[in-house]
Amino acid sequence: MTEPTDTDVVCFDLDDTLCTYSQDGAAVLSAAFERAGVSQCWDIGAYYDRYRDYLADSTDILDLRRQCFGDLTVAAGHDRAAGEAVADAFEELRDQERIEPLPGARRVVDQFAGEYRLGLITNGPPEMQRTKLEAIGLDDRFETVVCAGYDTAPKPAAEPFDLALEQLESTPERAVYIGNSLSSDIAGARTAGLRSVWIPATGDVPSEPTPEPTHTLGSLEELATPPW
Repeated sequence: MTEPTDTDVVCFDLDDTLCTYSQDGAAVLSAAFERAGVSQCWDIGAYYDRYRDYLADSTDILDLRRQCFGDLTVAAGHDRAAGEAVADAFEELRDQERIEPLPGARRVVDQFAGEYRLGLITNGPPEMQRTKLEAIGLDDRFETVVCAGYDTAPKPAAEPFDLALEQLESTPERAVYIGNSLSSDIAGARTAGLRSVWIPATGDVPSEPTPEPTHTLGSLEELATPPW
């Protein structure tokens, strides 16, 4: 990679950057509505848009989903209990799925571990996120794991980035952050003063992404092949 020679830290996002579920969220949500016996009244995008709002006040991922799904269902004109039933069904269906590494994840992380100090900055409950790391065989690769929303304020706040850099004994000028979300990863990195690499989760890439990342790549595998 062709970053300045004083780069000593690389931090990654987790969900849809290094790993993903074997089935996409939209399909799981549709099945959850069906299992709960509730007519689907909102889509997965509504959940993704709102879930950060519940990170600080939830005890675990099921509690977060029950709060969020309940509010979304009430806003759609239905009872809160119906939304909570959908959350319970979603949890059961997610538990049956596999967590899979994205192509190139292990190779890139292994390569970078020999060149940089590595950190992980992820929005999500610590137990769930560490379970994902174990499932993809990367649980021992990161010197620090910051679960934003629990250890600190959620991304895109600067706090999780600041904490990771403090633990890695580095500064924003010497660090790079890699993630898939403009609104969470790239915005947070910019707020904290880190350079950023955006790897979109889908092929639908705007010509002028906002906020603008330092670099945009098509896949994790491109990280291992300079220049970028």
